[in-house]
Amino acid sequence: MKFSCWKLSYFLLAFLLVPNRAFAMHIMEGFLPIEWAIFWWIVAMPFIILGLRSIRKTIDENPETKMILGLSGAFAFVLSALKIPSVTGSCSHPTGVGLGTVLFGPLAMSVIGTIVLLFQSLLLAHGGITTLGANAFSMAIVGPFIAYFVFKGSQKIGLSFSLAVFFAAMLGDLGTYVVTSVQLALAFPSEVGGFMASFTKFSGIFALTQIPLAISEGILTVIVMNFLKKYNVSELKVLRVFSAKEAH
Repeated sequence: MKFSCWKLSYFLLAFLLVPNRAFAMHIMEGFLPIEWAIFWWIVAMPFIILGLRSIRKTIDENPETKMILGLSGAFAFVLSALKIPSVTGSCSHPTGVGLGTVLFGPLAMSVIGTIVLLFQSLLLAHGGITTLGANAFSMAIVGPFIAYFVFKGSQKIGLSFSLAVFFAAMLGDLGTYVVTSVQLALAFPSEVGGFMASFTKFSGIFALTQIPLAISEGILTVIVMNFLKKYNVSELKVLRVFSAKEAH
């Protein structure tokens, strides 16, 4: 791993020192009814277990990728900790899951994202332990799987590497918020209109702010990926992010 990657990690983590007055968007501690909190934990656990196996296999076969794995976690931690007030009265944030997904796949990102959410709940009071399963399912599982399939699909139809990364990060971000809206609508259906009315309300709260945020996250992810592509080509080839031809 070249020293430049250390500098990038330091630069990203330095954002944590910037004061942030906005409130967390993750579903907060105690907000979900206990039956839904347990349900989302049960749904999330198989992905986390498979993700641990995926990470172990990658590290055993390619130990030189450990630093990029750490960088992926730092990237997700910093971006998802940046809370931006929404024009609708709530707040939104990037997710940062696209980078790790492109590098290590969605299963590995399920573990990285869950660890990120755990530390945010313990250190920053963003989210909670009982709601960690729900938050992990939306941001660390569904978001990365959307990003992964968008990235692979974009490559198959002939889009450039940068465009594939951009759309993966952007749509993975938006997918997280759609799933969060579904989770909230299931737990709190409207008395008039039921699930759909509630889903429309929750999704509308975030949409106006989240769309430009998702676009910004896509652009930033492309910048970081191009940085890695320039200075850490060997590691990216090992991870099979692109072919030798695409690296030049």
